[in-house]
Amino acid sequence: MEHQRILTRELGQHVGQQVRLKGWLHRLRKLGEVNFLVLRDRAGIAQCVLGPADLAPLHGLLVETVIDVVGTVVEAAQAPGGFELHQVTVEVISPVHDATLFALYKNTIRATLPTFLDHAVVGHRAPDRRAVLKLSSGVMAGFRETLRARDFTEIQTPKLVASATESGANVFGVEYFGRNAYLAQSPQFYKQIMVGVFERVFEVGPVFRAEPHSTTRHVNEYVSLDVEFGFIRDHFDVMALLTEVIRGILGYLQQHHAAELKLLDVEMPILPDSIPWIHFPKAQQMLHDQFGVTDALGEPDLAPEHERLLGQWAKNEHKSDFLFVTGYPMVKRPFYTHPDPADARYSNSFDLLFRGTELVTGGQRLHLYKDYLEAARRFNYPLEPFETYFETFKFGMPPHGGFAIGLERFVMQLLCLDNIRLATLFPRDIHRLTP
Repeated sequence: MEHQRILTRELGQHVGQQVRLKGWLHRLRKLGEVNFLVLRDRAGIAQCVLGPADLAPLHGLLVETVIDVVGTVVEAAQAPGGFELHQVTVEVISPVHDATLFALYKNTIRATLPTFLDHAVVGHRAPDRRAVLKLSSGVMAGFRETLRARDFTEIQTPKLVASATESGANVFGVEYFGRNAYLAQSPQFYKQIMVGVFERVFEVGPVFRAEPHSTTRHVNEYVSLDVEFGFIRDHFDVMALLTEVIRGILGYLQQHHAAELKLLDVEMPILPDSIPWIHFPKAQQMLHDQFGVTDALGEPDLAPEHERLLGQWAKNEHKSDFLFVTGYPMVKRPFYTHPDPADARYSNSFDLLFRGTELVTGGQRLHLYKDYLEAARRFNYPLEPFETYFETFKFGMPPHGGFAIGLERFVMQLLCLDNIRLATLFPRDIHRLTP
């Protein structure tokens, strides 16, 4: 009788039955008369008990060999998941003869970051790395689920664009059939355009920043979780939605990825009913008065150390791992940002700090055609590159706003990783273009 393959997590449903598992040789402990083979599949691991003769098909082969195992399911308290296979036969599907550079069966990869990144194509098979990537997938799923429940439509915008028009980051130029084109820095213009179609839109997609950073919190290609929606009053409506999205993501992870959270010993962040906020000038004054930061006053932005101190303050004073900083100076915000009606020096925008690191930038956008023409004039921008973008506002747009969450930075802060590259599938930075 041909046995259909089951997954390792399903062993408990087949006690006393003969079953088939397929996966990778995760570990092999040869002890003589009784030997233990650990098989890994997409669901987890399972232990198989082998006699000396049962090892014959694996002679000369190493871990990561792909195998087909048939055996009888037996309850065993000491085995992973409480079950193991006895009376086992092993068939080799894909043999492996070369040793991996680091052990994959341990809960944590023991290798330097450059060594791991150079060999991540195999390194990601380790349990801790699989858990990080599963949680990353869960963040995207929770993001989508939360927004779909609020009548948002998912879109996919072009990543090849004709003009490098958005301020705030350098762009990668590419040759495009004899013309110059650029990799998109963000879907900002397109998601605003689509508010005129669907009112509420979101996107999960890559963005590209040609900034020569070499820090632990920057990469040059990352996944951006973008949101834009219409008929808002101001940026506080955007902040309220972002709070719901963060709550939805964390709830999704707890519901669907408890095993990964446990394996990585994740301390879930404190998210109060309402995330505290502080206005930018007040934040600077507090940094000066309470923390003795002499270089904070008068600057148009916050340094990473300033963010860390503000995150510490939010945790101590408000019991929150999150803090909104609102009203950044207009000189540090893109031209499409809506100014504060009460003081045009400042913007209706915000950053969200997560455990003392900037996670999200968002705010209210301009929505009147005449305001875009004035903004272009003020920034000395030529109108031609913006022609199709501005057309949207010529034909009526509601007050709107949005935000963008960096996926890898979210995962980095959630897991308290010390480098964003450990939260990135295959990082792209100023030094790395492979694997």
